[in-house]
Amino acid sequence: MHYVTPSREVLAETLLAAGPDAPTLCEGWRTRDLAAHLYLREHRPALGLGMVIRKFAPATERATRETGERANSPAAYEALVNRFLAGPPILSPMRLNAIDRSANLIEYFVHTEDVRRATTRWAPRALDAEYANALWEELVKRAAFLYRGVDLGIVLVRQDGPRHVAKRAPVSVAIVGDPGELLLHAHGRSQALVTFEGQPDAVALLQSADVGI
Repeated sequence: MHYVTPSREVLAETLLAAGPDAPTLCEGWRTRDLAAHLYLREHRPALGLGMVIRKFAPATERATRETGERANSPAAYEALVNRFLAGPPILSPMRLNAIDRSANLIEYFVHTEDVRRATTRWAPRALDAEYANALWEELVKRAAFLYRGVDLGIVLVRQDGPRHVAKRAPVSVAIVGDPGELLLHAHGRSQALVTFEGQPDAVALLQSADVGI
């Protein structure tokens, strides 16, 4: 099943329910800034360079800030979220299922949780088994990159059994959790519900390491 479209819908619903000025787990961003990011990455793809190349970051940050500032009223914010919900432009490569899944499946899950878990009262979602498997498959593809800043071996372990060696090293730590929680940890979210197995000093090193994009 192609889960990106329903994931987009859930993310849009979560943003609308939270309103324009709710906190998120993205440092320095309110919900309107997150909505601006989601809209711009699909409609102004050149700004995406600022997410991966440092010298282009100021332009990306400025566009995100300005778009978010224009969405500071409930009506403007709703319009921005609805433009995101409508999907990418007709000629965008993100209209292709393979590219859409690679670019957006993880993105939408993580950012939904960035809104949900920024409050004091939240609970993890119960994910459909096939959706959880889809998230796991995408995580496995990019786990080595996400943990590139960790000077340890990393083994991702699902609570239902499957495991993946993300990095090999003389000293390793196993990170145990459900696929969604492992995905959140790999993106640097401290609210991820995971446990660690390994030497105490290695676990401490992992917890202080730079994880994610």
